[in-house]
Amino acid sequence: MDATYKSLRIEKSDHVAELVLMGPGRGNAMGPDFWREMPQAIRALDADEAVRVILVRGEGSHFTYGLDLMGMMESLGPLLTGDANLAYERTKLLQLIGDMQQATEGLARCRKPVIAAVHGWCIGAGMDLIAACDFRYCSREAKFSLREVKVGIVADMGALQRLPRIIGEGNTRELAYTGRDVEAERALRMGLVNDVFATPEALLTEARAIAKRVAENPPLVVQGAKQVMEYCAGKSIEDGLRYVAVWNAAFLQSLDLTEAFGAFAERRTPHFQGR
Repeated sequence: MDATYKSLRIEKSDHVAELVLMGPGRGNAMGPDFWREMPQAIRALDADEAVRVILVRGEGSHFTYGLDLMGMMESLGPLLTGDANLAYERTKLLQLIGDMQQATEGLARCRKPVIAAVHGWCIGAGMDLIAACDFRYCSREAKFSLREVKVGIVADMGALQRLPRIIGEGNTRELAYTGRDVEAERALRMGLVNDVFATPEALLTEARAIAKRVAENPPLVVQGAKQVMEYCAGKSIEDGLRYVAVWNAAFLQSLDLTEAFGAFAERRTPHFQGR
């Protein structure tokens, strides 16, 4: 039986798991429950062989307002304003940040492809979250903001490390230094999202359809493509070619490969099992 979460809801259908952000803070703000539950949820979905694709979306009118500053004050407050505020408190804060980073790191390390569907606002830690996804879609009214600079924080959940690979150094630095809001059309131009849809309803319909198309492919091959691309990031083409050659030498033989050839020869739709 799936775990019950306070800040998340998981819905599964046709090998796709929808990971729904639920708050409980306003605008699905990310409080203590989220940072504790998200790594658990991702580990469970990664281990679930029935799940081939994860679709991340927000409940209600927005994707997420980002970090729930007030909700986090119980754990953050004493480490920021304590009387001593010395090595002990600094070490505890370092540990807390590392623990919180597992929410976004879990998405990035997940073997399954992860798709983000963004409507409404995606602020601060929401940007860290979608940067850890494989690709992103949004609706026309969506707005994005790497707003940590506005509250005196250097973004520390992965956006500064991952966004340059997605939108380039210049765009990332602009967002990080200004904290400005980015409309959906500019997000599309800079490559933050793959496509923009007219309404949140159209966004969800199309994102589900794309997730289903991914899930219909051989799951181990999709996961292999993800792992090869992650390995190749920052490496030479020669290193990447060698890695994928070794990968296929190890994992090319499968029942799904036989099914693919059989379905092609018989002119029918293949049915892949991940074997």
